[in-house]
Amino acid sequence: MDQADLYDALLASRGVSEFPILAHDYGDTVAQELIARDIERCDRPELRSVCLLNGGLFPETHRRVRLQSLLLSPIGPLASLLTNKKKLSQNMIAVFGKEHPPDTETLDSMWDMIRFQHGERIMHKLIRYIPERVEHRERWVGALQTTKVPLKLIVGSVDPISGSHMASRYRELVPRYDVSELAGVGHYPQVQSPRAVTDSYLAFRDRLVNLGA
Repeated sequence: MDQADLYDALLASRGVSEFPILAHDYGDTVAQELIARDIERCDRPELRSVCLLNGGLFPETHRRVRLQSLLLSPIGPLASLLTNKKKLSQNMIAVFGKEHPPDTETLDSMWDMIRFQHGERIMHKLIRYIPERVEHRERWVGALQTTKVPLKLIVGSVDPISGSHMASRYRELVPRYDVSELAGVGHYPQVQSPRAVTDSYLAFRDRLVNLGA
């Protein structure tokens, strides 16, 4: 909710009248809240389209990695303090999949971003979005089901957290679904297969233009 508030404040400060969303993972949840707000209120900038990448859209299909479970447990603060580059790299290699593994530069960059202003010390606080997905499931899944805004899902199929199994659930629950599955790609399609993601997203946007959306 706080992240959605920040985006609302940013849009207002910039005088934005309409906008699209392209989101991934944690950002998918923020996007779902913004969709819900778009449905509820008319005095908002117009949400024109939403494209979602791999993320826990449905609590029942989200498969946590071991580190996430530790961070959510009573020893979460200790797990944060004990997290290091080696453990992070092991998790990233697992969720990337075998066909498009992360290179050293990518792993170094991820670790540097997590450590910025000692972010690794509060990972157990940031992970609270997982139980929030359960708490607000009706609101956030309902937003995907009832919105009239065009939706697109681009998903790395071999992601063990939210891959093909999540895409299958999406097709079950979301009307007018538009799904592109990227074979051999894991949890970070925008990093692992940026050309495929870009092509798929731009094709989605071009179709909307052609339809006058």
